[in-house]
Amino acid sequence: MRADGLPVTAAVGDPSPPRGLVVIGRYDQAAGYGVDRPRGSDSWLFTWTTGGAGRLRQGSAEVRAGVGDLVVLAPGVPQGYTVAPGERHWRFWWAHCQARPSWAAWLRPYGAGDGTYVVGPVPSALHGRIDTALHRMLADARWTGTGAPPARAVEATPGDGPVVVAHGTAARELALCSLEEVVLLAAAGSRASADIPGVDPRIRRAQALIDADPAAPHTVGSLAEGVVLSPSRFAHLFTRQLGLSPMRALREARLRHAARLLEGTDLSVERVAAASGFASPFHFNRVFRERHGMPPGAYRAAARR
Repeated sequence: MRADGLPVTAAVGDPSPPRGLVVIGRYDQAAGYGVDRPRGSDSWLFTWTTGGAGRLRQGSAEVRAGVGDLVVLAPGVPQGYTVAPGERHWRFWWAHCQARPSWAAWLRPYGAGDGTYVVGPVPSALHGRIDTALHRMLADARWTGTGAPPARAVEATPGDGPVVVAHGTAARELALCSLEEVVLLAAAGSRASADIPGVDPRIRRAQALIDADPAAPHTVGSLAEGVVLSPSRFAHLFTRQLGLSPMRALREARLRHAARLLEGTDLSVERVAAASGFASPFHFNRVFRERHGMPPGAYRAAARR
């Protein structure tokens, strides 16, 4: 169904896709376009604006989406969205799917209330990479599982593009991997570009080193050396400015990495532990249960359901 065929008022599941599907499209809508879902959506909605502006409402939260804004709406909350007042059009990518649990940590700092997340403005240097990832998501969603996946989807005009439903596990997972890249680029880029008062650039660099390779054998000493600080000075600054010790931050990064591996691969729990930097699978099981409230195997099963 195309945007111009959507009813003004939409019930759950009509036309909101059910939570198990991955659906992606691109619209360029004129003033007057709008969708209203009084009972919310069954699935998560991701929008990336490339032209004009939109206005999105979720519960009591109402936000404006301009160029370079990634707006995410969680399911189950009354929602609606339109071309923003005063704008001639709204050109945007959109995707409905079930968000991977590991994305929650990336989106949480951008919460605007009632399951609304506004990530942006994303630095313009990242717009091309995000656009490429969305084109790849559109192409991968078309894959039938035979032959090579389609090449990057390129549309002839900047207007409305096709709406694609990913069929089959491989197509869905490939599409979600591209969307994960979009979420990560937007969240990390927006955070890095923000002027955070009182946070030393060397501490931000150390956190970036951890996030880039959480499985590496980082120590307080190696991280301090990487940002040219003494270990004691580094540990003191890191803990005071970020609210947790360097080794606690490393453990959290390793747990996020492990969660992504559990969601997106069939690696055994032991191999996930090793690939995430945990020397002992028993220790990994214990800290993972403490963090997520369930053991790794149960987390994988829940994520796949």
